[in-house]
Amino acid sequence: MTRATLLVLADGRFPAGGHAHSGGAEPAVRAGRVTDAASLEEFCRGRLHTSGLVAAALAAAAALGVDPVALDAAADARTPSAALRVAARRLGRQLTRAARATWPGPELDALARQFPKGAHQPVVLGLTARAAGLGPEDAAYCCAYEGVSGPATAVVRLLSLDPFDATGVLARLAPELDLVVRDAVDVARWAVDEGVDMLPARSAPLLDIGAETHAAWPVRLFAS
Repeated sequence: MTRATLLVLADGRFPAGGHAHSGGAEPAVRAGRVTDAASLEEFCRGRLHTSGLVAAALAAAAALGVDPVALDAAADARTPSAALRVAARRLGRQLTRAARATWPGPELDALARQFPKGAHQPVVLGLTARAAGLGPEDAAYCCAYEGVSGPATAVVRLLSLDPFDATGVLARLAPELDLVVRDAVDVARWAVDEGVDMLPARSAPLLDIGAETHAAWPVRLFAS
């Protein structure tokens, strides 16, 4: 496979369901924590270095061939919010469908049988990258970038933020994204030999609280 395959997987138009989720941005906007480009940048930076690192490491480990059942359990343990666990599995189920249609293979078929309601999305993403002939760095980049681009895109819709400003936020975060991916891949390689307990477990309590509040809203623009 060529790196062009990475572009297909990372493309926001890939039918994996992410467009329906805000990555915690909708409750953050409602709470007044995200009001403009500067506060969006701080929100995305915090997300990148906490849940973003955790997700990128899970994806990289899956791409390296770590047991997806063990990784899914590790993802569950690192996701305190029940609402976020549900969202991650819904996204995982949709990604599994898209991946099996695009890069069919026995590992994705086995995953679909093991998790009929969906495995955690980062685990599926890592296996998808593996099925597509991509490596752990590619999986980690897809996961980490999605973790900040999703909220940035959502805030454009939620606040009518200038898309140029949102893109500028992502560009300024690029060097930090490189660092997060490097750390995620390093620890994922460690987990191959030492087990999933070696994976990072950084927390973002406001994301968890916001997710639980958001799930109870009768009217909302995004699923999470």
